[in-house]
Amino acid sequence: MGCSSCGSGSGDVAAGCQNNGTCGTSGCNKMNSFDWLSNMDMPMENQFDIVEVKFKAGRKEFFRNINNLALITGDAVVVDVPNGHHIGYVSMQGELVRLQMKKKKIENNDDIRVIYRVATQKDLDKAFEVKQRESPVLYRTREVIRDLKLNMKLTDVEFQADNSKATFYYSAEERVDFRELIKSLASEFKIRVEMRQISLRQEAGRLGGIGSCGRELCCSTWLTDFKSVSTSAARYQNLSLNPGKLSGQCGRLKCCLNYELETYMDALSDVPKVDKKLKTKKGEAHLVKTDIFRRIMWFSYDGDGNWVNISIDRVKEVQRLNAKGVEPDTLETDKIEIDVSANKNVELERLDKKFGEKKTSKKKKRKPKKKFEGKPSESSKNINIKEQPKGQINNEQSNGPHNNKRPKRVNVKDVDNSNESPNVKANKRPKRKKPNFKSKNPKDDNSSNGNKS
Repeated sequence: MGCSSCGSGSGDVAAGCQNNGTCGTSGCNKMNSFDWLSNMDMPMENQFDIVEVKFKAGRKEFFRNINNLALITGDAVVVDVPNGHHIGYVSMQGELVRLQMKKKKIENNDDIRVIYRVATQKDLDKAFEVKQRESPVLYRTREVIRDLKLNMKLTDVEFQADNSKATFYYSAEERVDFRELIKSLASEFKIRVEMRQISLRQEAGRLGGIGSCGRELCCSTWLTDFKSVSTSAARYQNLSLNPGKLSGQCGRLKCCLNYELETYMDALSDVPKVDKKLKTKKGEAHLVKTDIFRRIMWFSYDGDGNWVNISIDRVKEVQRLNAKGVEPDTLETDKIEIDVSANKNVELERLDKKFGEKKTSKKKKRKPKKKFEGKPSESSKNINIKEQPKGQINNEQSNGPHNNKRPKRVNVKDVDNSNESPNVKANKRPKRKKPNFKSKNPKDDNSSNGNKS
């Protein structure tokens, strides 16, 4: 036998995959379990007589096999329920059921109901007809809730196989008075109504879906015990407190935040708590990030956006120094030792070698100017300065190699007057001539001499 959605059958009849509880066609993967003791020969005399039966949306209950029926995982059985009977599918049997009951703290007493028989084809056909009523009743009930203005959300409806009772699963933030709702539903559908409130996580498990990891939701495949999840679990794992990333489809924090929490707590036991800033001579540094498994912590100096990563052991050492009132030079080292050889830049050395070598191409060197050596000759002292009208330039000066230069001014004191030409006009004022009273006529001189005699 198999579930109605099994793809291993031919036509409309489901043959069942016979895979010991794990669907081979991915048709019924809700709350399935693998019987790893099924291939072992167990003593038939002492076999555990309680069987685990699975119902709609992965709901499981335990029933006693008092008739010693030869059951196989996946078989449809008719079980006893309050005020009627229901049809479920065997999910586990044998010694594993004993372990599950011990885990869920269920006692083996007379309160456990019994299995009547293996479901026949007539029982399955009737259960299929009753199941077809669930969708119309669900939509109609939502309309009634809207008319009564009840603050509740209807999630699912489950009918018993004998069509005598229907269970309505809903979620609400506050307590809801649904007495009028039960009266209207019982009078309209002619059945007994049971209202059962579920949490938001159970609601997501019943509806199913795909999580952000790309897999089916844990609450709809294998997770049954919902533990409380707090934001401290995200802080311990250094996750950003973003509600959009930390919340699941139920609107609550993801259950997977608790999966690795114990591992992170063990790793955090050796990480120091940095409540105060670390003080150094370079400045105060505050904690930015911690890598728990690599044992590295990132700090940043005040006013500096660069991060400095140091080991956990170094952080403890700096905290011990600050407790003694000692401030290291930096977070990495206590004292900075300047080593000239270590601070040499290899790139600068390469450039110095490259441009320090002599070039093969030789440049033409300028000939040095000949310097005057020895005493100047007398002829060089004799300078002939010719009187020229204003506005004219000496030909010797104009034709010279340095015709752009202005001729030097000659001082008259440096010129030898003995060799002076008659045409030279000195810059100094000429001496005044004494008056000559002698007559230029010789006759006058003789006459004057005669008169004196």
